[in-house]
Amino acid sequence: MIVKIFLSSEVLTTMRFFSYLPYLLPLFTLAGAQDVDLEQVKFRFQTANIPLDIDIPSFDPTVLFELAFPQKSGPSIPTTAGDFINQNQTAGPPTFGLEERAGSGPFVVAMVDLDAPDPRNPTEAQIRHFLGGNFRVGANSALVNSTPAVTEFLQPNPPVGSEAHRYVFLVFKQSAAFNNQKLVTPATSRDNFDIAAFATALGLGSPIAGTYIVVNVANSTTPADV
Repeated sequence: MIVKIFLSSEVLTTMRFFSYLPYLLPLFTLAGAQDVDLEQVKFRFQTANIPLDIDIPSFDPTVLFELAFPQKSGPSIPTTAGDFINQNQTAGPPTFGLEERAGSGPFVVAMVDLDAPDPRNPTEAQIRHFLGGNFRVGANSALVNSTPAVTEFLQPNPPVGSEAHRYVFLVFKQSAAFNNQKLVTPATSRDNFDIAAFATALGLGSPIAGTYIVVNVANSTTPADV
């Protein structure tokens, strides 16, 4: 005897969703760890379309970059590439780390928002949230510097009504031209920055490391659609 089982469309949809979970989970993570695999970092960048959107299609990091956000109470929040973070967890300024095999430096660190004011119409991107040089690898692989930033850290702040934004951090080997550059000064507008053009103009080469976070609108308790 053959028994036929009929499933509702709701049950079928649920079954399909769970069958996809092994593929979806690696793409969406919550903060709480550090990257340990360069290939995974590259995969996450490519999945989020960052190399093309930032005009660095040859993004090929050679060392791991560590990013953490200190909190007013409790321990800092470490991140991996692609982590979702609520805006109220990003007051910072963040702390940086770099594998010692990168060398002693100096290095340039940049942070840009690729999705301002909204990923659906990023007319102000890139917004420069941080730009600093003369970073060197110190104790415990911490990236530290003793000179003022060219652009001081600006906390992520996706506007109300916007979808979540991608905030990208890139590390470059510092060129001799960086300390005397005038392309970006503390008075330069943060809006419509172009990190790829800036790196080319100063001979920084391709980034040797990077990561990114996805930041939700303030007080959001669940990740927004991206």
